[in-house]
Amino acid sequence: MVIAALGSELVIPEAITQIIVFMLLMKIGLTGGQAIRNSNLTEMVLPVAFAMALGILIVFIARYTLAKLPKVKTVDAIATGGLFGAVSGSTMAAALTVLDGQKIQYEAWAGALYPFMDIPALVTAIVIANIYLNKKKRSAAGESFSKQEYLSKQTVAAGDYPDQQDYPSTRQEYLSKQQSADNRVKIWPIVKESLQGSALSAMLLGIAIGILAQPESVYKSFYDPAFRGLLSILMLVMGMEAWSRLGELRKVAQWYVVYSVVAPLLHGFIAFGLGMIAHYTTGFSMGGVVVLAVIASSSSDISGPPTLRAGIPSANPSAYIGASTAIGTPIAIGVGIPLFLGLAQAIGGG
Repeated sequence: MVIAALGSELVIPEAITQIIVFMLLMKIGLTGGQAIRNSNLTEMVLPVAFAMALGILIVFIARYTLAKLPKVKTVDAIATGGLFGAVSGSTMAAALTVLDGQKIQYEAWAGALYPFMDIPALVTAIVIANIYLNKKKRSAAGESFSKQEYLSKQTVAAGDYPDQQDYPSTRQEYLSKQQSADNRVKIWPIVKESLQGSALSAMLLGIAIGILAQPESVYKSFYDPAFRGLLSILMLVMGMEAWSRLGELRKVAQWYVVYSVVAPLLHGFIAFGLGMIAHYTTGFSMGGVVVLAVIASSSSDISGPPTLRAGIPSANPSAYIGASTAIGTPIAIGVGIPLFLGLAQAIGGG
C-alpha cells in the first residue's frame, strides 16, 4: 500500500496475477482433496454445516446493521454483506501458511470449507437483494394505483369480466397480479455462476484431482514449494489494489469504513465460537478453528465481485468492493490471522 501511495509505477500484469491465484487455489484444493480421500467424512459434517450457516448469517448481519445506518442504501449493504460472507482465497492461503510456519496442526481438508461458506453467502445476498428490490418496485406501483386509473387504461372485450369480479379492486389484489414469474429469484443460476467462477473452479478442480487421482508427486515437487513465493507476490498485488480502492470509499458513506473494520473481527469471533463447539464435540483441531475463523473474517476478492455485479447490478461496486479490498482484507490478514491464532494458542496452551 505504501509503494502505491508513493506513486510507484510497478505493475504486476493481470495475467500473472491470475496464474498465481490459480496455482494457490489449486494447491489448497489438492491438499483438501487428498485429505478428504484419506479421512473420515463424518468429521467434516459439523464444520461444513457451520461454514454454510456463517455464510448466510453474515449477509443477514449486514442487512440489519449496515443497511440501517444513515446514507447507506439497503441494496448496497446487502451486496457488501454478500462479499464479506464470501471467502478470500488469498486470505485463507495466508492463514494456512502462518499455521504451517507455527507448526500448528489443522485438518488438511479445512481449506475445502471455502465453497461451503462462499456459495451460500453469494446466493443469499443476491436472493435477498432481489426480493427487496421487487418488493420495493411493487410497493411503488401500489402507491400510485387506483381502481379508476387501472380501469381507464384497460380495453375489456365484451363478456371478458361479466360480473366485474376479476378486476383488481384492492392494492393487494393488484400487487398479486403484478407478481409474475419474471420477478422470482432463480437460485440455481446463481449457484451455477458461483461454481463457474475462476476461484471456485480452480479450488474444486484441485479437490477433484486430489480425491480421484494420486497427485502426491507433482504436489510435492511443484505446487507445495512454489506456494509461499507466489503468495508473497499476491500479497503485494493486493496491497496496491487496496490503496487504489481507498478512493472509491470516499464516494460512499463513511459507515462503510466502520463496518469494514468491525465486521471481519465480529464474523471471525462468531466463527471461532462455532469452531470451538466443533472442537469439543467432534475433536475439530484448534488449527481448524483458526481456519474457520479466518475465512469467516475474510471477504471475497476474486469470485465475489463479478458474481455480485451480475446478480445485483443496481448495487454500487464502489461500496462493496471498496469496503472489502481497501479495508476488510487488510484487517482480516493483518489483525484477524494473528488475533485468532493467538486466541487458539491461549486456549489450547500451545
